Amino acid sequence: MFGSFWYSIKQAALQVVRNRAMSIASLFSITAMMLILGLFFVLIVNIGVAMETAKMDYDTVSVYLTDEVTYDSAMKMADQLRAMSEVAEVSYLDKDTALSQWKVQYWGENAYLLDTLPENPLPNSIEVTVKELSGADAVVEKAKSFQGVEDIKYYRDTVQKLVKITDSLKVAMLIIMAFLVLVSIVVVSNTIKLTVFARQREIEIMKYVGATNWFIRGPFLAEGIFIGIIAAGISVGVVAALYGKIVQLMGTDMSLMIGSPMVSVQFLVVNLVWVFLALGISIGACGSIVSMRRFLDT
Repeated sequence: MFGSFWYSIKQAALQVVRNRAMSIASLFSITAMMLILGLFFVLIVNIGVAMETAKMDYDTVSVYLTDEVTYDSAMKMADQLRAMSEVAEVSYLDKDTALSQWKVQYWGENAYLLDTLPENPLPNSIEVTVKELSGADAVVEKAKSFQGVEDIKYYRDTVQKLVKITDSLKVAMLIIMAFLVLVSIVVVSNTIKLTVFARQREIEIMKYVGATNWFIRGPFLAEGIFIGIIAAGISVGVVAALYGKIVQLMGTDMSLMIGSPMVSVQFLVVNLVWVFLALGISIGACGSIVSMRRFLDT
């Protein structure tokens, strides 16, 4: 068994060298496909992280109260909301605390400019954190039934639009991925076919003396997998280097723009290695199997 394995490896290496022009063409084809997929992967992963951050920011329904609503009345409303199965947490935010938070969050060092306000323009509010975004509708409907509710701040529509955009990007990536994988399989298959044609007489002799189909197929499978693994390694290196440079140049600014940190280079590389290895091996193996179907009984 091990003898057959090493025989396949050695023959695959020789075939790659003998047909280096087509092997390089296959290598470039698979590498180009993986680089494009890598760019989509980077985009989708970072959008996914931004979406999860957005969900954390938008899972709160703010129920603004009129000045006529007393603290006791507000607590009764809060108790009714807290009893709902969709609600994870309820808190009361008075206007003075809200103004202090607003100064820190939006005004920073210039917060002193608000000290000249004749009165606090912000209302008291009940902050409701929902377990799932889908449960926010029920909370809003319940809050609308209360007397003394001035307004309700609710971001679910915004999050849903972002989710639709993300889903569309994922579908587009899958379609492009399927197309590129098909093209790569065809290119690898054509590369292996040249080797098969060159060794057709040798293959016939091996079959005549009793070699099994899998023994004959082994070197060609190894050749395709070998090309796929090299392409995967090159692709991971290039994507990691480019993304690392982007994070270094734009990381802080991008985090401020989207309100979410960019995915670390280490996390990206670890996941890309497994994804690209799986793709490279699969493409190489499939290309080899397709090219051999005409020459072996399957």
